[in-house]
Amino acid sequence: MSSRTPDTWTHGAVMLDAEHTRFALWAPDAFFVSVELDTGDSIPLLPQADGWFVIQTRCPAGTRYRYNIDGEVEVPDPASRAQAGDIDRQSVVVDPHAYPWRHTRWSGRPWYEAVIYELHVGTLGGFEGVEQQLARLAGLGVTAIELMPLAQFPGDRNWGYDGVLPYAPQASYGTPEQLKHLIDSAHGHGLSVILDVVYNHFGPDGNYLHRYAKGFFREDKHTPWGAAIDFRRREVRDFFIDNALMWLLEYRFDGLRLDAVHAIEDPDFLQELAARIREQVDPTRHVWLTVENEHNQASLLEHGYDAQWNDDGHNALHVLLTGETDAYYADYAEQPTEQLARCLSQGFVFQGHINRHGQPRGEPSGHLPPSAFVLFLQNHDQIGNRALGERLHQLAPTQALQAATVLLLLSPMIPLLFMGDEFSARQPFLFFTSHHGELAERVREGRRNEFKAFRAFADPEKRRAIPDPNAASTFEASRPSLQVQQPEQLDTEALYRHLLKIRREDIVPRLPGAHALGAEVLGHGAVSARWQLGDGSVLRIDLNLSDQTVEHTSAEDARILFEHPEQVTGLLQKGILTPYSVLVSLTQATILPNIIGERP
Repeated sequence: MSSRTPDTWTHGAVMLDAEHTRFALWAPDAFFVSVELDTGDSIPLLPQADGWFVIQTRCPAGTRYRYNIDGEVEVPDPASRAQAGDIDRQSVVVDPHAYPWRHTRWSGRPWYEAVIYELHVGTLGGFEGVEQQLARLAGLGVTAIELMPLAQFPGDRNWGYDGVLPYAPQASYGTPEQLKHLIDSAHGHGLSVILDVVYNHFGPDGNYLHRYAKGFFREDKHTPWGAAIDFRRREVRDFFIDNALMWLLEYRFDGLRLDAVHAIEDPDFLQELAARIREQVDPTRHVWLTVENEHNQASLLEHGYDAQWNDDGHNALHVLLTGETDAYYADYAEQPTEQLARCLSQGFVFQGHINRHGQPRGEPSGHLPPSAFVLFLQNHDQIGNRALGERLHQLAPTQALQAATVLLLLSPMIPLLFMGDEFSARQPFLFFTSHHGELAERVREGRRNEFKAFRAFADPEKRRAIPDPNAASTFEASRPSLQVQQPEQLDTEALYRHLLKIRREDIVPRLPGAHALGAEVLGHGAVSARWQLGDGSVLRIDLNLSDQTVEHTSAEDARILFEHPEQVTGLLQKGILTPYSVLVSLTQATILPNIIGERP
């Protein structure tokens, strides 16, 4: 697919100077388009080649407007930079240069320094509420915050994956200037900021593209959300690529996480997106590109993309910690320890291996560095896609979860936390929306039917107890209390702080050039994994997530970075790894053999 041509229009309302704006709408299925301004003016757009309608007119920042299609329907700008309220309100002309940046010398952080904290802006009180947490997070040892999607969605409560106006920050969270202030302030605290973006579908409510631009979609291919987006079209590609560039260049986000790229039917779009970003972003900036991808395409991580969220690692750990094997955890039910060892030594568990549906999944990934994989114990999906939104500390033995936390924060993979992990938040994180009418009923029933495959909710009566996503109480229940008072919560926060200090001082400086040396299965739930770091030292993590003692061989001349519980070292010297224990050591050593070396 060729890059955009010089005469391709930029989607949306683009300010040309302080008093003039160019409006451009791709509407190949419309006969007539006008822009209706809040001044009362109705200005016809001039038809151009390839389905474009364009006009240049006097119009300052702050002007509210809608497009009128064929004199029949008024719609928001699909590339609206801001909304005057909900999706059914007017779009707003935005001056992209109005915000006075304070930390203009910020150029980001190298990817290997990333310790990511995923959060939901709405539950923390909007952009201003998130800003109040920055100093605390930086002090904890977090180096980046990741915002769940911000694209304007219907109502004021949503996870963000139902967005329909990808260029407009959600109005109920704050203004574009308040979002920029949040990012600017984060940079002042030394924090990078990542944005989760959804380029695989539009939400079900408030999307008018089918009325005047059917070419956005292809009916011959479908995703779980309906007709697939047609990335074969230049106008469609540019709509999303320009959106990514807006977030990175105008808002100065430090990275993007692309949601569910396995649902994007044209993989060369992803390659062009990465190439365009790398071409247009100042090469002195550190800009991170990560993906969520069920297909485990290691090839994507070789060109343009820094890392993938490693669901495989999470799933193996979750089975070992909780014993749950329902639904997609069934793929990890038989050999979770061996799968964890493969994850630690090669990245993906599924590298062409057959899944529970009898289909091969994934590509070989052992050649990739550990930093190509984002590891987590939970995230918005893994908590929120539970029927009752329970967090992991409510499902797993405390000692086992602490040991797994050591692995998360001290392995060479990139760690990701979800808001509240660091103090064992008592509040659930539930699935919430603010739909109305028939759509609300469909979402409510669809949500409950998702859990038919889970034994605990096989009974329809039990499924009716699953919280209604559209109820305001469901959203309110998902707000994490930031008042950390219980002793066990303080202990958890102290553990995170201590481990992140070790990571920052002893591991991060050695990460460039790191590669896995192998992982050995010691027993059920117990592994020993090794990585050679960039300075030649060897990082070793010995982990036992089971309630049984396992035999073990200690590392000679190792410097102990961390042990849990205390005095594990003496027992290891006796060849014993106790239940729910972990030992992290660092030593100069010759390269050890790759123990886990099988291929599908």
